[in-house]
Amino acid sequence: MYIDDSQSQNLQNYEEEEDSDDNYASNSVSPTTCSQGHRSTLALQTKQGGSICLLCFSNLVSNPQSPTVHVSYALSQLSQALSNPPFLRSLLTFHPQLLVSPLVQALASFDDDPIARQVVDLVTALCNSSHPSLSADFVARLSDRLSSGALAWSRRQVYTLHCLGVLLNSQQSNPYAHIRDKYGLITNLVSGLQLPSEEIRGEILFVLYKVSALQYASEDADGTDLLFSFCPKLVRLSLEALMKTQSDDVRLNCIALLTVLARRGLFGTIYALDLNSMGSSEGDSFGQATEDGKDVHTLNILFTEAIKGPLLSTDSQVQISTLDLLFHYMSCEGTSGREIQVLVEESIADYVFEILRLSECKDPVVKSCLQVLDILSKAEQAFKQRLVVGFATLVPVLHYVAEAPFHPAQSQTLKLILNCVSDCPGMLSLSHIKELVPVLTKMLKQHTDGDMGMLEETFIMTCLVLVAIIRKPSIHVSLNLPTSIKEALQHAVLACISTSNKHPCQLLHSLLLLKEAYMYSCEENSTESSKVELQNFILNVCTTHLLPWLLTTFNEMEEEIVLGVLETFHGILIQDSDNQVREFAKTLVSSTWFSLSFGCLGLFPTEKMKWRVYLMLSSLVDVLLGTDTGQPIRDATSYLPSDPIDLLFLLGQKDSHNLELSSCQSAILLILYTSSLYDERLADDKLVLASLEQYILVNSTDLQSGATDSFTKMMLVHLYGLYRGLTKVSYEIPFSAEAERILFQIVTEDEWDLPSARIHPISLKWFFQQEKMSKSLSHQLLRFCRRNTSNGSDIIAHGKNSHVLDVNAIAELITGGDNYGATILVCLMTQLVKKEGQEQEIISVANLMATIIDIYPTISDQLCLLGIGNAARTLYCESAYTHSPQISMVVLVLIFKILCLVQHATLSDDETWLALIVKLINSLATKAADMWNHESLLVIGILCLILHHSANAVLIEASKTIIFSSSLVSTINSAIHAACLKGPALVDHDEGTSSGEILIFVLLLNFFTLRSLHAVLPGIMDWKVFLDPSDRVQSFSFIGIYCHDLCRLMHFGSPVVKLAASYCLLELFTRISEQRNRTGEELVCATKYLRSVMAVLEGLVFYSDLRVAMNCGLCLSMIMGWELPDMRETGVNTKNTWSRMIVEELAMSLAVPCLASKSFIILHKPAIHVAVALLKLQEIPEWMRSVFDDSCLSGIIENLAANNLSTEIVLLFRALLNSKFLTAEQIASLNQLLQVCRKQKYTDNTWDNGAQEHKKVVGILDDLGEVCEYLICLMSSEPSLDMDSGGSHLGNKRLLEEIELFFRILTVQDGS
Repeated sequence: MYIDDSQSQNLQNYEEEEDSDDNYASNSVSPTTCSQGHRSTLALQTKQGGSICLLCFSNLVSNPQSPTVHVSYALSQLSQALSNPPFLRSLLTFHPQLLVSPLVQALASFDDDPIARQVVDLVTALCNSSHPSLSADFVARLSDRLSSGALAWSRRQVYTLHCLGVLLNSQQSNPYAHIRDKYGLITNLVSGLQLPSEEIRGEILFVLYKVSALQYASEDADGTDLLFSFCPKLVRLSLEALMKTQSDDVRLNCIALLTVLARRGLFGTIYALDLNSMGSSEGDSFGQATEDGKDVHTLNILFTEAIKGPLLSTDSQVQISTLDLLFHYMSCEGTSGREIQVLVEESIADYVFEILRLSECKDPVVKSCLQVLDILSKAEQAFKQRLVVGFATLVPVLHYVAEAPFHPAQSQTLKLILNCVSDCPGMLSLSHIKELVPVLTKMLKQHTDGDMGMLEETFIMTCLVLVAIIRKPSIHVSLNLPTSIKEALQHAVLACISTSNKHPCQLLHSLLLLKEAYMYSCEENSTESSKVELQNFILNVCTTHLLPWLLTTFNEMEEEIVLGVLETFHGILIQDSDNQVREFAKTLVSSTWFSLSFGCLGLFPTEKMKWRVYLMLSSLVDVLLGTDTGQPIRDATSYLPSDPIDLLFLLGQKDSHNLELSSCQSAILLILYTSSLYDERLADDKLVLASLEQYILVNSTDLQSGATDSFTKMMLVHLYGLYRGLTKVSYEIPFSAEAERILFQIVTEDEWDLPSARIHPISLKWFFQQEKMSKSLSHQLLRFCRRNTSNGSDIIAHGKNSHVLDVNAIAELITGGDNYGATILVCLMTQLVKKEGQEQEIISVANLMATIIDIYPTISDQLCLLGIGNAARTLYCESAYTHSPQISMVVLVLIFKILCLVQHATLSDDETWLALIVKLINSLATKAADMWNHESLLVIGILCLILHHSANAVLIEASKTIIFSSSLVSTINSAIHAACLKGPALVDHDEGTSSGEILIFVLLLNFFTLRSLHAVLPGIMDWKVFLDPSDRVQSFSFIGIYCHDLCRLMHFGSPVVKLAASYCLLELFTRISEQRNRTGEELVCATKYLRSVMAVLEGLVFYSDLRVAMNCGLCLSMIMGWELPDMRETGVNTKNTWSRMIVEELAMSLAVPCLASKSFIILHKPAIHVAVALLKLQEIPEWMRSVFDDSCLSGIIENLAANNLSTEIVLLFRALLNSKFLTAEQIASLNQLLQVCRKQKYTDNTWDNGAQEHKKVVGILDDLGEVCEYLICLMSSEPSLDMDSGGSHLGNKRLLEEIELFFRILTVQDGS
């Protein structure tokens, strides 16, 4: 380049840099020539005002003799000028090709790095000017120079190579097409690889890489591969260069070239060619013998050694590129497993694991390493040893890749972990397990609402790794692992169910995980709470998710999915049959499993499905009916058809000693029998019954001769009874009388063991409806009783729908009626008591009766109607077991329970019960009261119940016998006299002592006697005799206790004695008041006597037991209501300070604000009755008005509300209204309050129709406390007379009645 300084100095009008481009463009061509006389068109003006002569520039830079400083300056000036767009535009417009040759020549002319860099920069700038022909010319000129046959390699060629490499790397178009001599170029480049200069080799490798890549992108029309002809020399030289160099830049270029070659499959081609020339004697032979005698390609060894250096490089880009090369190298089509094995044996896997360990989990390195390790794992045996060492590196990598959903390296990491866990026993440590399982669980947690957070392959590998871990023995010592497995299952299975149509393979693997987890939970140490919890969770998943899903969608599923679910369920069933598995089996059969099974056989009529269905049914039968009971199904699986109709056809065939047919028929009967127990019908009832009858008829000889095994007979009998019962329930179907006869003969003659197997209730009922089978069924019931212990509490009662002949089944049968069950049971008892040596049988039958009565109390009515009383009379009066204490106790318990629960109208056979009662009373007469034992007191309890029923006009004669029994009267009088003599010491004789227990039963018998007397002796009994005057010393001729004795017992007795005695006294005073009201006779009784009675009653009005207090309050109100003349004259009622204290305490309590709650008012019911009685006296005590003054009554009314009103409160205010104690304002407030209460009660419609008869079922009577409790409850539930004083339990109905009475009185008063 030539610069004209004089011109620059003579410019007078120098333009500033801010001049417009147009002005500059108009002056860009100098009007004068340069100093060398070149045309002015070759001189281009610069923006600074000078000019550049292109020809001078070309001559300068292309002349090797030019001073380097001039060349460098010229290059810099041109580079500066090119940065100005107008100058560049003028150059490209008028002289686009002028500088191409000089610049290319300059690269080869100067051995100067700065100049070379300047030239390359200029070339790059010109080529980037969007002038395609210019860049094409540069590529052509550079490639021509390098492809020349006269090329002599020197250092200066580095610049040419570098420039060509830059152009090849920077062009967006295809520069490969502008290389005219491609073959010559590559030939020279390959030759140049042998030069010792590392710098030249680096540039050559880059150019080769770009040429090969560009050729790969745009192959020749004929599809030939130019580089193929230079292999394997090119490959070998490249690998040698890679192995020798220590420069990462050279390594990158070399690796890039080799990667392109590997991707084009040239390595595989080289191996194939070399195999053909293995026997060649050339020095470049690529084969060598290894120690094991196998030939190994030397290029493979060279490759292995060459990549070790780059793998150890500190440049991560070099490592990643090397790993990518390794990946493509092993992925070549011609690469064999042996070559991969060599790589592993040469420790390449160790290098990769080390890179992975030091990578700090950086994503590009991790991805590349795992890709390589995935392929290296194909060399299984050789890789296994390396994997053991590198396994610890994979665990943190799994942590990393698991964090990102859909990470591409997840499946490869899991695959490597799976290989290690599966192939290296003992390598997996407890710490590895604790670290891996939470990560795997977290990955599965990415399944949310069916949206997969990972690829399908990743999910499958995750499940497989968990399965492999679960199968390892070392897992058993991990205590916290079941919890993690449970969480993993929750996310895996539940998510896959919703996506089963899209991802069936995922569901199958999740089911595999589920099955393996269940097997793990059932292994040794399965009693651990965490394992039990895992087991329960798996069963819950199966029952609440898998099973409903299968039932609703199996018609739309693929066969593999159905098989997978069936296999999972089957895997659970074949484990130990514990309670959980049995419950699971019951859940299956309760969900129409048999119908589902045959539905699957209809949808998928394949051999695989048939085997799975029948094998699972056999295991299901094993769990439900007992171990190995499903063996007939397993034995006949290969012969059984898939259609239930075909099964019935086979069942009706004559076996003729055909073992296969016989096996099929046993299996068919077992399937029908088991399915029938759970109300499944595999075919129409008519078809099944016809097949059963056909089976009986054609095989009658074998059935009657005993050739058929007992279990098959049992199933046949039970099935026949079921389908006969079904036809009777639903519709009448013709049946074979001959088949029925043969069946009854089998049942009668063979050892039919009804209690040993399950039977459907319909089948059981049908048999008990057949009168001709009564004798056989009686033996079956006796057999059932013998198999149970003599203690009624030990009789087995299985769960609902178990269909086992247990006490529940018998109870349901008898209570349902329409069969001979109860009749057979009563007849059996009657027959047993008439025979000798049947003690245990009698006890077991009696216990059975007592137990079924506990279950269904109404059975007691059936037993009574069928003559259970007569059987008891026979036992006590006519049999040899009269003095057997064991039998007596059991039968007494049975009688007591029957009398507790039987309806009054059912007890019509008075003579039978009379004889029984006489016998029982005689058993008591032989002992004094203090010698009574458990049995004696139970007899007293039975007598109480007889008297209780007599109050309803039944068992009158039996009750009279009890009431007037002189032995009982004498014994009871002695017991009462002895108790009264104890005085204050009587309080220690409670129900926990023998004497206290006897006293309580005596009082109970006295109460029920009082209740019975008015029915047994209506209108005859003079109740005044119980108010014993002081001059009377004679005793009663019937059971009875004097009033003063009852008072002594109430005063000194224990709480229970007080309770029983208070009920006796209340009953007595009720009858006396009733007699007085009926006859109008005044009572004649000493005032002192009544005062002493009242003193006892007044002291108990506030007793802690409300029942005692209530009874005493009612009794006290009755005595006051009698208003005997002597009491009026002496002012007993009006001057009684105790009565005043009771009323004052009542008034004060009700008037205190916030205390008048409903529960608080209930506590003062006894005092209210006393106050009402005082208000009803003809002469109301004066102090009553001072107690119930205006302020007190107003306070009480203010405390009352509609929800805390009781009958007694209304009764009190009615009495106060009658006695003129209330003001008009108070009456108005009460009127409004009672109207609100009445409206509320009618709205709620909660009626209490009085006390209901107590029907509590008495359980085991070994403890008399329960008998006593029942009798006390029965006593307290008895209704009293409807008296104004309120001697009854008042509910809502009585409250409304009291409210109406209040309004009625108010209306009368207003009218008057």
